[in-house]
Amino acid sequence: MSADQQAAFVASRRVVVCATNGPRGWPHQMPLWYVVRDGEVWAWSYAKSQKVRNLERDPRATLQIEDGDQYHELRGVMIEARTTIHRDLELLVELGAELMRRYGGDATGQDFMDAVRAQAAKRVALQFVPQRVASWDHRKLGGVY
Repeated sequence: MSADQQAAFVASRRVVVCATNGPRGWPHQMPLWYVVRDGEVWAWSYAKSQKVRNLERDPRATLQIEDGDQYHELRGVMIEARTTIHRDLELLVELGAELMRRYGGDATGQDFMDAVRAQAAKRVALQFVPQRVASWDHRKLGGVY
């Protein structure tokens, strides 16, 4: 995929699988909802989650976003990233509202923001800064496989 195709694909999908380095040396993979900000994947997670503990110890993560059911339909983007963990409450509220709107509709109002703020207090923001990107699109193979 070209860079533009990669960006459009990442923006159009809904789940990213985040692989971190677990405490026993095994990869730890978990799905996350996300948003794209300035070409970077951002997500939030509970501050005490295993993935956050892993990223505190080692900020490297590999993200995979994929699609397709049959071999000739498979496509995806893999991002090797350095992760910045943000704990600023106002940034978390802003990100949480963005995530909730993306996945839950166009909620607004004080009740909505109060709910976001209550969740934000328990979470951290994960900013995945790409270091290397690889992509594939088997639809372009034209049956040659």
